[in-house]
Amino acid sequence: MAAELIPTLVWGTGNIGRAAIRAVAARPGLALSAVLVHNAEKVGRDAGELAGLGQRLGVAATDDVEAALAGARAVVYAASGDVRPDEALEDVVRAIRAGAIVVTPALYAFYDPHSAPADQRERVLAAVAAGGGSLFASGVDPGWANDVLPLMMTGLGSRISALRCQEIFDYATYDQEDSVRYLVGMGQPMDYEPPMTAPGVPTMVWGGQIRLMARALGARLSAITEHVERAALDTDVETATMGKFAAGTQGGVRFEVRGEIGGVPRIVIEHVTRVHGSVAPHWPQAPDGVGAHRVLIEGRPRIEVTLEAEDEGGNRSAGGNATAVGRLVGAIEWLADREPGLYDALDVPVRPAAGIWEEGTQ
Repeated sequence: MAAELIPTLVWGTGNIGRAAIRAVAARPGLALSAVLVHNAEKVGRDAGELAGLGQRLGVAATDDVEAALAGARAVVYAASGDVRPDEALEDVVRAIRAGAIVVTPALYAFYDPHSAPADQRERVLAAVAAGGGSLFASGVDPGWANDVLPLMMTGLGSRISALRCQEIFDYATYDQEDSVRYLVGMGQPMDYEPPMTAPGVPTMVWGGQIRLMARALGARLSAITEHVERAALDTDVETATMGKFAAGTQGGVRFEVRGEIGGVPRIVIEHVTRVHGSVAPHWPQAPDGVGAHRVLIEGRPRIEVTLEAEDEGGNRSAGGNATAVGRLVGAIEWLADREPGLYDALDVPVRPAAGIWEEGTQ
């Protein structure tokens, strides 16, 4: 007898939500039950159209939260948590209290639930107890490159002196202009302070992953510190998706979140972003100059792994989003077989994706 499909709601249809719709539709154990949207112009549109699938899925987008939750056993919460963290937590708690398994990148504090603020953790656990839902949060930077991949690689060596996770990306291909120009600060005067790199923000976003890796490796952190470098454009740059970025404005930013052990940075998450390949050529580069994720383990042996992912017509940012979403959506069936609760990347395995071969390849 075939297993019952898990009705799954995708909440949000931005960069992450589009990838989530495609991932849910591809999973043989899941059934897309609803798509929640905030923009009134999207209400009534077919989910396949919103996801860029080129085919209808027979699920019309809605803005009725109560009705969408009523039919869902699982929720992929893809709405933003960057500028609305309190609202995102409230939405997630509501879904858990309704009995749903929630997977999301939006709640940074829950990348390492052990170190989440006590009041937030208590709210989630109270919702779990009341409704029987679960929560698994993992990043879109992507999370697997800052937790399960590096931790798996450490198991191949005999000694480790340092662990570094890198995201290297050319923002000229990124279809989210407000984030690029104002959150990250590209194209802004060099005295502009981007919210993404303001003191404390990188640790707020990526500190949980540092703590999770340290916990997995049995390391005691003495501190988490930040390092930020910014670089200006030498010439004007014209991009296909966002227009012009002027010479003299910010064209690149490199920052590190450093987990220190005994006062020495040992576990580091580093992001290197540019709007043109000519910016700061001495910074780490992707093999093709566009984008990659890299894990570097200094020790015996020294290990270096570089990965590239593409989606939506070769877009590297979309590829990173898609793999991160695949990790989250792929966890739903595993979570459905577990007790209600609060889970992290050390709990949830990465499993083979049986049953999602492209048509004609089986």
